[in-house]
Amino acid sequence: MGANGHLARASTPDKPARLFCASLGWSPASGGFPDHAEADIYAEQLAMRGYNIARFYFLDASLMNGRNRDFDFDPDVLDRIRYLMAALKKNGISWMVDGLTSWRGGYGGYDDRWDPSEGGKLALYFDDRAFAHWKRLQQEILTKVNPYTGVAPIRDEALAVVILANENGIEFDSVLNEKPGKPNYSDMLRRPFNAWLRAKYGSTQKLRAAWPDLKANERLENASVYPPANRYDDGPRHRDLQAFFVETERKSAEKLTRAIRDLGYRGIVSTYNNWATIQTSLSRAGLQAVTMNTYQDWVSGYDPGSKIENKSSIGDAGAYMRYAAAARWLGKPFVLSEYDHLFWSRYRYEAGLMMPAYAALQGWDMLCRHGHGPIALQYGEPYPHKRAMLPYAIALDPVARAGETLAALLYRRGDVASSPNTIPLLVRGEEDLTEDVQAAEPDALTELSLVSRIGLERSDGLRRPLAANQPRGEVDAVKLLAALKEAGSLPRNNRTDPGKGIFESDTGELLLDRQKLRLTLSTAHTEAAAFASLEDPIDLGTVRIARGDRSALFAVSVLDGASTLEAAKRMLLIFATDARNTNMRFRDSEEKVIEDFGSLPVLLRKGRLSVEFKNRSGRWRLSPVGLDGVVHAPLQSANGPLRFDLSNDTPAGPTTFFLVETD
Repeated sequence: MGANGHLARASTPDKPARLFCASLGWSPASGGFPDHAEADIYAEQLAMRGYNIARFYFLDASLMNGRNRDFDFDPDVLDRIRYLMAALKKNGISWMVDGLTSWRGGYGGYDDRWDPSEGGKLALYFDDRAFAHWKRLQQEILTKVNPYTGVAPIRDEALAVVILANENGIEFDSVLNEKPGKPNYSDMLRRPFNAWLRAKYGSTQKLRAAWPDLKANERLENASVYPPANRYDDGPRHRDLQAFFVETERKSAEKLTRAIRDLGYRGIVSTYNNWATIQTSLSRAGLQAVTMNTYQDWVSGYDPGSKIENKSSIGDAGAYMRYAAAARWLGKPFVLSEYDHLFWSRYRYEAGLMMPAYAALQGWDMLCRHGHGPIALQYGEPYPHKRAMLPYAIALDPVARAGETLAALLYRRGDVASSPNTIPLLVRGEEDLTEDVQAAEPDALTELSLVSRIGLERSDGLRRPLAANQPRGEVDAVKLLAALKEAGSLPRNNRTDPGKGIFESDTGELLLDRQKLRLTLSTAHTEAAAFASLEDPIDLGTVRIARGDRSALFAVSVLDGASTLEAAKRMLLIFATDARNTNMRFRDSEEKVIEDFGSLPVLLRKGRLSVEFKNRSGRWRLSPVGLDGVVHAPLQSANGPLRFDLSNDTPAGPTTFFLVETD
């Protein structure tokens, strides 16, 4: 860990290292891990696209797929994983690894390894056998010498982050296993919860004074007090349950961290990487780093009848980004271990600008768009998850791929500046819990992340100016913004007006208008816009766009190392609209409910745009760049003002990329 609580390279500890992550969540349905020859090519291609860390996800499931005996890893899969790790390391790409992803871990005899199952992760808190199983899983995967690197992964400098167990919070695990007609919480919680209540209250009589709903047959003396039958009926029972979760999760994280340290690991450790509630934030307070997963338009699966809301992330003021921002603890590394604006949302073009731009503004340490591999080496593979674009898969989606290219420039290259200001959300501790187990930071405060850096910070019982103090109900975000202007932390001409849905970053680079469903970016090296319509032109500074026929992502970025777009002679232009599979069918006219995902080839929605580079004139040419990276013959060239009408339907085929060159 480097200065100011950021991730940093050992050679440059004072310089934060922005890690741009490739998510490698492969399964047999997506083709599994590549062989040696493909691994070399894949790692090289990832490096070329700006990725400098890769996340190994569901390793346990892949290694145990089809195996009947505990820890009887598939030797071919293990060999492929080890070789890929070496290939990534050779190309300067570090690793992030889950200690446990599958609920089935290293147990043999299961065929549902990628599906949620009851008990597997919950047992890790309360069952010594489950802990021993988890520890052996780390030993088997991480402590054995990799023959292709000559060192065990746990001692390899390439292993940068270990997530002890993926999405393993008690409340979230309970939600995943919620079934009609059953209590919301597993009976596995009853005895440890009763023990915790006895330590706090001492007797049933004192507990009854605190819990008006305590039943006559519930007694601490025989451990017959139950967690809430319904998590949504708020009350004192729910508040105590959250406090029990906090203490239990903290102790478990400490136990698992000690175990992996004892095995020789010295890198960054984290866990509880989703569910940004008040309770989970308190559980994460003692972690070395915070990791978080968040999604816009979450999709439950691939079956017919699966549905999305088809919602704009700009229209809800970046709620999925704000949700993650509010989980950060200031002074610690912050890793977005999973995110996506999922296929088939018509608004997913927003993701390529929304998340990387605000991740950079917030100064987050790692950005990881989730999927089973961010790139594809070829099309038309026979595997079920490679026959069409699907949710949680970005490699085949030209809109997602365009977004990842822009993310590499905005986030990894650093085209977007970090906020110079920090607005702490002060936290006292257990007294901040409410009777609502779903309680989270209020929208009015998380919207501040669209303006400046935010994060949680211990209050030590004190109130501070220019901070969100406790209790939260007394905080007025509009007054806080006014105080920031008065203090000089926010420019007086900052256009932020929450009432109108307008938010401008304190750097002046980002402007979100939730009414227009428009997000714009203007920096020295990149100008970009995500828009639902172009009823009026958008002036980005150097570039002006107009006459767009429908929603799209547009961006133009310096390619030749010039200090500004005005001085650049080679620029990448991105124009991403929407894409569908061939013969894709829905159950409704709004295209929210899927009937059939269809098949390849991908169909790109046609789009047109008028583009003008203001004050640029001379010889220029515009060339389409194929999705395979090949630059084709110029579409247009002239000697005069640099302006043109742009179409993604080119003689060389549909594309999202163009090269602009000037002499």
